[in-house]
Amino acid sequence: MSTHDLYTIPSELSTWDVDMAGASRFTWEYDEGRDRMLALYQKGKDKQWDSTKRIDWDLEVDPYNVLGIPDTTIAIYDTPLWHRLGPQQRQDVRLHGAAWQFSQFLHGEQGAMICSARIVESVPDLDSKFYAATQTMDEARHAETYARFLQEKVGLAYPINEHLKSLLDSTLGDSRWDMPYLGMQVLIEGLALAAFGVMRDITTKPLPKQILAYVMQDEARHVAFGRMALRDYYKNLSEQELREREDFVIEGCYLMRDRLRGAESWEHLGLSKAETDEVMRATDQSDYLRLFRSLLFSRIVPCVKDIGLWSPRLQQAYADMGVLEMAGQSLDALMKQDEDIADKLDEARFAEEEAERHAEVADTIALGSA
Repeated sequence: MSTHDLYTIPSELSTWDVDMAGASRFTWEYDEGRDRMLALYQKGKDKQWDSTKRIDWDLEVDPYNVLGIPDTTIAIYDTPLWHRLGPQQRQDVRLHGAAWQFSQFLHGEQGAMICSARIVESVPDLDSKFYAATQTMDEARHAETYARFLQEKVGLAYPINEHLKSLLDSTLGDSRWDMPYLGMQVLIEGLALAAFGVMRDITTKPLPKQILAYVMQDEARHVAFGRMALRDYYKNLSEQELREREDFVIEGCYLMRDRLRGAESWEHLGLSKAETDEVMRATDQSDYLRLFRSLLFSRIVPCVKDIGLWSPRLQQAYADMGVLEMAGQSLDALMKQDEDIADKLDEARFAEEEAERHAEVADTIALGSA
């Protein structure tokens, strides 16, 4: 089935052409490069995995309860509008909310694949080209995984959100080689990583937990890659050059914050204009979603600080968004946690499979002895 058959609202075109500027850079320096970057590259090679084998696609998913989380996480829960909805309408709210969220994950992963390929093309140093090549493969695997999840398990998809599309357009259309790092590795990947983490930790369903945990294990390396490359480069930029990048970060963070409202998923449910406005007010006032939005910046804010973009006006922008306190998060600790959760999930799954094999063998022996 074509993905276009799954879209709830028509996507504008089957393809989206972004005019990209800037140079493709070759380097004739083939020395070993930076030890930290090469260690990350080696890890990127070692950690490649096959989504058709590592993920248990036989696990069932209820499309009307994809994550198995309580309705209290829905923006309009316990509002007058929620109480006016019938059982089927509430089912549709759950379905469309999950479909919209995972669709944006899918589109973001394709954007990450293109941005990482762009980094291979434009970054001047070879060690960064090496690592970005492994990331391109990672992002292809992630897009493949989310597409399969939506097609086979959810059965519904949404086109790319206008705010995500705008940030990707700005990121890819800039001729400066560091902007795909800043737009993708720091902003889009950082926010996605935090969103994946929240969902991974609250879902009670094994298939989405596997997908989110395994994707996060890769994404943690990607954010580390962006930090490493930009921290080295930004040390040598002028005050004006740093200000231009801070402007980009501030605008991008507001775009990412506004993307989280998911207005198009509510508009498709057949609500009136007044009811849609009611949803948006509930979304802005929901205590759960306020916490969720704050947590989504837990990876971005400390990363922006770490790479050297931390002027008073940037700090004020984060204070206005209510996320300045996230600057104290330890990215290294979060990344290690992401690695450990994925590894423990593997251990538990494979230990269970091994126990089942031993039980089958024991049963066979018992039958033969009877």
